[in-house]
Amino acid sequence: MEESAQPVDLLVIGGGINGVGIARDAAGRGLSVVLCEQGDLAGGTSSASSKLIHGGLRYLEQFKFHLVREALAEREVLLACAPHIIRPLRIVLPHDRQQRPAWMIRAGLFLYDHLSARNRLPGSSGVDLEKDAAGASLQPRFSKGFVFSDCWADDSRLVVLNAMDAAARGATILTRAFCESARRKPDFWEVTVRDTITGGTSLAKARVLVNAAGPWVKMVNERAFGMAHYGHLLLSKGSHIVVPRLYEGEHAYLLQNVDRRVVFVLPFQERYSMIGTTDVFFEGDPGTVAVDPEEIRYLCEAVNRFFAGRVSPSDVVWSFAGLRPLFGDEPEHGASHPADISREYALELDGGPGQPPLLTVIGGKITAYRQVAEKALGKLKPFLPGLGAPWTKRAHLPGGDLPSGDFPAFLADFQRARSWLPAPLARRLAGAYGTLAEVVLGNAASLEELGFHFGGGLYEREAEYLVSREWAQKSEDILWRRSKLGLQFSPEQTAGLEAWLARNSTVRARHSSGK
Repeated sequence: MEESAQPVDLLVIGGGINGVGIARDAAGRGLSVVLCEQGDLAGGTSSASSKLIHGGLRYLEQFKFHLVREALAEREVLLACAPHIIRPLRIVLPHDRQQRPAWMIRAGLFLYDHLSARNRLPGSSGVDLEKDAAGASLQPRFSKGFVFSDCWADDSRLVVLNAMDAAARGATILTRAFCESARRKPDFWEVTVRDTITGGTSLAKARVLVNAAGPWVKMVNERAFGMAHYGHLLLSKGSHIVVPRLYEGEHAYLLQNVDRRVVFVLPFQERYSMIGTTDVFFEGDPGTVAVDPEEIRYLCEAVNRFFAGRVSPSDVVWSFAGLRPLFGDEPEHGASHPADISREYALELDGGPGQPPLLTVIGGKITAYRQVAEKALGKLKPFLPGLGAPWTKRAHLPGGDLPSGDFPAFLADFQRARSWLPAPLARRLAGAYGTLAEVVLGNAASLEELGFHFGGGLYEREAEYLVSREWAQKSEDILWRRSKLGLQFSPEQTAGLEAWLARNSTVRARHSSGK
């Protein structure tokens, strides 16, 4: 990054969902924006979620009605903005008489249906698991249940699309850019940024700083800003496992566990099921987070209480863990379990009169990211003269401008127009890129014209697009975040992709400006 002579309006630290959401919103309001991410976009928590856009049914038990109401309303907004990567999902809740009584579940689902307007998703209902196909994979003792709606989301692509839209509106997106320090000047911040690939450093100037580093937010405030003993942040680890597909169909299951937590079982790609999540306090370097054997055992046991087929740790083909930043006190002085701490977010403003401000974003859910961005900019408005009005509520994310707003109809048209594409590849491309799938494919009229096939349905033309348009630099960026093809790649195929990336490093260098 070249050193700027004039300060930009806003510098955002953190390329997770909150950081890119704020950068996008700010750029669309006419601000000059730079975003710095120490690794890859969505490299932390934002690619390790349960892949759900939801209201948070369990929060009703905590009487967090306002939190659920806001999330349910936002669920509809996001579904309209990005119908290619966010889609309706029906969730089956088998009734376990040893846990919550049926009347409580009915009451909760009634509130879930009616706390906010619901225009695109069907409401809840009871289900006879002895007759319905949803009961076929469950143990016979579960004869009754409920079904309700939420949304599935490609979480890491949601991050990337927000970054793309921010860049299209003038923001500079810098990945592998580590913010080493920040010094307050009379009218601006002076930030030292290190390129983690080359080791080179540069100075950036900004009138306002936003720390949206997620699990690293406390470390950034203490290291870069000298805010000793910065508090109000707890980390909760959520782990997921992926196993061979447990059932037919595209619905999900919500299982009531014996500790009164819930575990989701979700369809993952075409051949797998994803199971999660755990909820345990975490201390230490966020970069070291990993799934523990005890968590794998916990998730397997939760599934085995409900499903007819057994799941064991040896069935796990992949696992991943992420950290939820929670706004709260130290565990010994507050909640005894992470589940007791609210998922609400906090925006903390630092800076005295005449000083350039620092806004720290703590907590929140992926469902609320757009609202976080709006409220963050609202809080910063006194420091940003000329800030435009909110605009993101009715704006499509890149590729989300489907002609009818209906993904199945769009997919059918896409497959007819590109009949030479194998059906699984057509579904993946349409679902990942929406209307931008035409840009990915260009003028190709056959598989051969897509270039070298790395494996798993990934062709050279798509890889070139991801490098030149989506900040992908490493094989893990492409396989585990942009395309989700990692499980389909052998070590040899991964090595082939890495060799291709090394040969095309000049393309990455041209893209490092974020434009």
